[in-house]
Amino acid sequence: MVALRLLDSDFLDYIRFRAVCTSWRSSTTSPSGRGVTDPRFHPRRWMLLPEGHYLYPGHPNLHGYVRFLNLDTGTLVCIQILLLGDHCAIDSVDGLLLLLRDSDQEGTVRLLHPFTGDITELPPLGTLLPQPQVDSCIPNGPTPYRIRRLARFVCASVSFKAGAMTIMLAFHVVWRVAYATSQDRQWTLSSWRCPMLYAPLSFQGKLYIVGTPRIWESMHQVFQIDPPGQDGAGADPQLQPPKLIATIPTGKLIHPDGLVQCGTEILVLGQNDLLVSQILVCKLADLVLQSFIPVDNIGDNTLFLGERNLSVSSKILPTVKGDNVVYKRSRRPYLAQNHLSSGSLTPAIDNCSLYGCAPGPSSLVHYIFSCCTSDLWYEPRTTIQKSKGC
Repeated sequence: MVALRLLDSDFLDYIRFRAVCTSWRSSTTSPSGRGVTDPRFHPRRWMLLPEGHYLYPGHPNLHGYVRFLNLDTGTLVCIQILLLGDHCAIDSVDGLLLLLRDSDQEGTVRLLHPFTGDITELPPLGTLLPQPQVDSCIPNGPTPYRIRRLARFVCASVSFKAGAMTIMLAFHVVWRVAYATSQDRQWTLSSWRCPMLYAPLSFQGKLYIVGTPRIWESMHQVFQIDPPGQDGAGADPQLQPPKLIATIPTGKLIHPDGLVQCGTEILVLGQNDLLVSQILVCKLADLVLQSFIPVDNIGDNTLFLGERNLSVSSKILPTVKGDNVVYKRSRRPYLAQNHLSSGSLTPAIDNCSLYGCAPGPSSLVHYIFSCCTSDLWYEPRTTIQKSKGC
């Protein structure tokens, strides 16, 4: 019972518990060989942390070593992942790294548990290129280049049913979703398109997406995409179109900023003025009930707003305290924190961080924010993206 409680809070605490003695190790389940296929062992609150100075994960100078940060406790762990020498992390789902092999003609994709080394092979992304919906959206060129363009912005979700694992990938480039199981040899592409102006959110095996209205419409929309065949016995094995689960009047939220998971809640972020002076935060559960109530208490967490949004415990951040939203602005302070209860706007960094978001010596706030902004962490010699795995 103690081991399971530790497993619920932190995967590495469970590993330390099993290491105490032979008796404790023999009476608890080993994660080795089950790290990917058993969702209990997913390291959900661990994030791959870039090193700065363009030292992307897999850089030769790092010799395969990378650091992971626990977003709740601030614990840093350095481990060696040799696969990063010829793979790039294109996404992370529940702490698992979605890896794409570099310069590969097939687009080999693997799902890796960073702490156990367990790997699940997935169908290659190259099987999607012949699809007309994909081929027409990606410029002509060498196959590895086209695969990297397809995988440049992707959001993954993993679900389990009766021991089978299903993976969904939302591709921003083509505005479509593909799915497969680890037994499949190719991906199945959705016949419908979905809005991806904002990064989708993976939560409990499902995808959530915010859609903005057309000029003649007055409602923002939140959609939910369920894994195929998840509606019980006899369910349609095909991927169903997105379900509309909530609407937000534009009069209450002018500009949405996407979704973020905070504990067990999904939060909707947005702005209610064109000056971006204050960020509004609402619970998706309230919006589903057609109740628009901004919240100012998010459990002493800080939300990072970027290409993808993150929730981080404020206690691990030296310059950010309380319930805040950290985001980039076009005016001073360029990297600001908006305190939700008071509405105050202050710099999110101290005076030691002189160069904004430029890679280099910076505060932990910069490192975390950089994980939300993939353009800051490219390999200078190529166009291969090396550190979107956060």
